[in-house]
Amino acid sequence: MGKMAAAVGSVATLAAEPGEDAFRKLFRFYRQSRPGTVDLGGVIDFSVAHAARGTGPGAHKVVKSHLNVSSVSDHDAYRAGLQPVSKWRAYGLQGYPGFIFIPNPFLPGYQWHWVKQCLKLYSQKPNVCNLDKHMTTEETQDLWEQSKEFLRYKEVNKRRPRSLLEKLRWVTLGYHYNWDNKKYSADHYTPFPSDLAFLSEQVAAACGFQGFRAEAGILNYYRLDSTLGIHVDRSELDHSKPLLSFSFGQSAIFLLGGLKRDEAPTPMFMHSGDIMVMSGFSRLLNHAVPRVLPSLEGESLPCCLETPLPADLPRDSVVEPCSVEDWQVCASYLKTARVNMTVRQVLATGQDFPLELMEENKRDATTEGSCHLDDEDSQAK
Repeated sequence: MGKMAAAVGSVATLAAEPGEDAFRKLFRFYRQSRPGTVDLGGVIDFSVAHAARGTGPGAHKVVKSHLNVSSVSDHDAYRAGLQPVSKWRAYGLQGYPGFIFIPNPFLPGYQWHWVKQCLKLYSQKPNVCNLDKHMTTEETQDLWEQSKEFLRYKEVNKRRPRSLLEKLRWVTLGYHYNWDNKKYSADHYTPFPSDLAFLSEQVAAACGFQGFRAEAGILNYYRLDSTLGIHVDRSELDHSKPLLSFSFGQSAIFLLGGLKRDEAPTPMFMHSGDIMVMSGFSRLLNHAVPRVLPSLEGESLPCCLETPLPADLPRDSVVEPCSVEDWQVCASYLKTARVNMTVRQVLATGQDFPLELMEENKRDATTEGSCHLDDEDSQAK
């Protein structure tokens, strides 16, 4: 309780800027926070057992969430690289109905596949990324091939220019989100990755959303100085379906607020492998990421990423082998970075895009490129 009280006191002493709302003040506090100090004493850590027993920071808000164990077979969970649902831990927060936090349910080593997909496969064309605004299609054709040697020898040559993968900030999948008009359209679409769709369907079903369709994805690539601004994900045409979030790499602080920004948000850690589900009332709440936390041991990987992916995979697994060479590149990248995948269903069953929305997106497609992931190199909306 002492650390939590000290953290609350630190926030209270932070002078508010003119016109600053409660969410922005806390965002600014955690943006400036120092890892390993009392600054983080009020942040909920769902990975720590005492959070569920009501003794840790913010634990008075933490409640257990019930999962639909029978909706996902152990074999299907295994195919996606997940533990049986009966072994998952799931929590919610009082005052945030529909919010579910699942601390790392992945089988040991299986995060490797999803990290590799984000860096090697999902970043490829025809998917869309932030680099497209300033580079030709040929220049961004295969970011992995252009970057892997830079990353493999990053520690040998620290003064080298950054690779294209290190300049990557976002990638969109499926229905490609238009950052300018903040909408989706039927004519800006590429096939959604089947492995990520399968993973998302299993997680959604376990949380009570059978029939969820993974139709759009936004991948955010965070450096240690990156933030995700305060926002609400309201562009999907069907808000009755959940938003799924998967985190890999360095830990970060996530702020979950209310319907209005004058409501102070609740801070929590997101560690590698953690999954968040925002549904129901919590689907349209303000949220943000003010801080990615560097490892206290210097440039190193989270412990859960030290275990290699097993060589003997199920015959029908959606997870693919990861070579030692590929993981060297991924590990080098993740020592100073974090990757987050968010997956959404855009349309309700039988729903189509309005015709006027399709015409509007045709006009705006050529100017697409800004996003709300900020760092010292990219300013966002």
